[in-house]
Amino acid sequence: MNTITKTIKLGDKDLIIETGKVAKQADGACMIRYGETVVLVTATSDKSPREGIPFLPLTVDYREKTYAAGRIPGGFFKREGRPTENDILTCRIIDRSIRPLFAEGWDCETQIIAMPLSVDPQNVPDVLAACGASVALSISDIPFAGPLATVRVGKVEGQLVVNPTFEQLEESTIDIIVTASHEALTMVEGEAKQISESELVEALMFAHEQCLTIIAVQEELIKEIGKTKRLATQHEVSSDIAARVRELAPAKIKQALAIRDKLPRYAGLKEVKVEIREKMAEEFPELETMERDVADVLDDIKKELVRGQISKESIRLDGRKLDEVRPISIELGLLPRVHGSALFTRGETQAIVTTTLGTSRDEQLVENLEGVFKRQFMLHYNFPPFSTAEVKFMRGPGRREIGHGKLAERALGKVLPSHDDFAYTIRIVSEITESNGSSSMASVCGGSLSMMDAGVPLTAPIAGVAMGLIKEGDEFFVLTDILGDEDHMGDMDFKVAGSKDGITAVQMDIKIAGVTSEVLKTALTQAREGRLHILGEMDKAISGPREEMSPYAPRIINVKVKPERIKDIIGPGGRVIKEIVAQTGCSIDIEDDGTVKIGSTDPESAQQAVDMIKELTQEAEVGKLYMGTVRKITDFGAFCEILPGTDGLLHISELSDKRVEKVTDVLREGDEVLVKVIGIDRQGKIRLSRKEALGQQPDKD
Repeated sequence: MNTITKTIKLGDKDLIIETGKVAKQADGACMIRYGETVVLVTATSDKSPREGIPFLPLTVDYREKTYAAGRIPGGFFKREGRPTENDILTCRIIDRSIRPLFAEGWDCETQIIAMPLSVDPQNVPDVLAACGASVALSISDIPFAGPLATVRVGKVEGQLVVNPTFEQLEESTIDIIVTASHEALTMVEGEAKQISESELVEALMFAHEQCLTIIAVQEELIKEIGKTKRLATQHEVSSDIAARVRELAPAKIKQALAIRDKLPRYAGLKEVKVEIREKMAEEFPELETMERDVADVLDDIKKELVRGQISKESIRLDGRKLDEVRPISIELGLLPRVHGSALFTRGETQAIVTTTLGTSRDEQLVENLEGVFKRQFMLHYNFPPFSTAEVKFMRGPGRREIGHGKLAERALGKVLPSHDDFAYTIRIVSEITESNGSSSMASVCGGSLSMMDAGVPLTAPIAGVAMGLIKEGDEFFVLTDILGDEDHMGDMDFKVAGSKDGITAVQMDIKIAGVTSEVLKTALTQAREGRLHILGEMDKAISGPREEMSPYAPRIINVKVKPERIKDIIGPGGRVIKEIVAQTGCSIDIEDDGTVKIGSTDPESAQQAVDMIKELTQEAEVGKLYMGTVRKITDFGAFCEILPGTDGLLHISELSDKRVEKVTDVLREGDEVLVKVIGIDRQGKIRLSRKEALGQQPDKD
């Protein structure tokens, strides 16, 4: 195939899509370039299906390698290892964007691989990878109902910007990634600085407009080189089985669905499934696909009943109204030794969330294509199997846990105090102890509560709520605070977190072709009402950060010294600072501007370290008395050390109120003598007087 290149203007740069030159053995491949950032994306699928699987066998891999930014990776091996957090988050963005658009019944292993080959300091490669995935799939023979386009939207100085640079993102009030089809939005992920619902809708519609330009280019490519799509082999349910199950099961399933608690409801549905399956085994003993047919029909019936009950009767599985939030209970200070803790329960979703405060020693060192930086705020989300009454292997965090944790971290990160005002490293851990819908939003609420319990001075408390959607024809019904089954059987999972003043994080996944602006506006309005209700319940438990931190939390004391005195604290080869740390047990960190941060859980040790540093860096003051040590004697006077590393001249005329013939008549080297500073010249030379200090006591700080 000949190389084909398409160029479009996107924002202030050209977006260039090239195919037919690289990775020609993949089913679909493209190089996508923006500025000097270049990403290779491929789509490949097995030719033989995986038999009997009830899910789409799709794998997405995105891997950043430091050569793309002209660097060699750190560490001993000098080779990239397992996927980074950013890799995993980008994989999720691509997966969530494209997954709903595969043909129903597609069961051939399919893999998307995105490789940033060149990354400049301005242009982020993640959205290019998502666009490239759509291009590769659209021109391949894989049955994908695209094309899609993905862009990032920022808002700088009040103006919406498409694909903002790294530098612009630092100033932006919005950082949202949006995927859209020609008709509607299909995926949203991002954060904002407490923006209004109308601002978010404006940003999303702006993103859709930008996406249409990229989609148009892909449509041109499909016409020019698109391959004939392979057919998905949909499983055909036996008509006899379907008719018989629909005759026997609906009333029993409806009765089971009427049970409002999750586990008893699941048990009731399982009984129905076992009973119907045994009945069908008697009636259709020779049908090999009987079990799968029964399961498919029962799932269809359950989905029809749940959706019909919502759309026709406005009744949900647990009996709530469409816009009603489940009952909330909150317990603070649950764990005695941790710095802050909260038990947050909303319906059958529950999280124990803890906050741990640390010093700069606890900052996370992160290396990515932008370089190496330190992270002072972390949120880790864990989802143990007992939370859903399951038994599974306990391994490291999966992609879902990484994604949910990052969403909660984004939501809370916008209301943290500045590091200058609160010089702590903060780690939040959310342990999900029960789950029936929106555990990530429970982590947001619990994280906000546990930080306030720890005394972190948040600028505002944050809450989150997950919104669902049932769309039947032209009608749609938005659900507040969805259950797990409402997520599974519904059309949308739209998580919105924020304060009373605005939105700080959003995430939207859908199972239909897209959602319109009308749906978005309704969902966001309803989400705000739900969020304000939850914030009201949180305010009843704690209305602001505690004034006193846990006695087990470190105290950080800031001491300011002149930058030129930093060397006195560090000492030759770090000897002095190591000695202070060894004696006091404190952590000591020094900034280039002369800020010294002393951290310790023991107030006495912290004060000892403060005193030692002040002693090392204090400077002589005219008129102040000091106990000096004679270091050198000359014919005209003595040089006395009045502070560590600070000497002054005690002239022979200032030794006494009487005439002194020789300095050695009064002083010897090593003597301690009370002196007064009587002058400091422009060169910093200090003049001392013993005469003026006679009969006085040394000054105390």
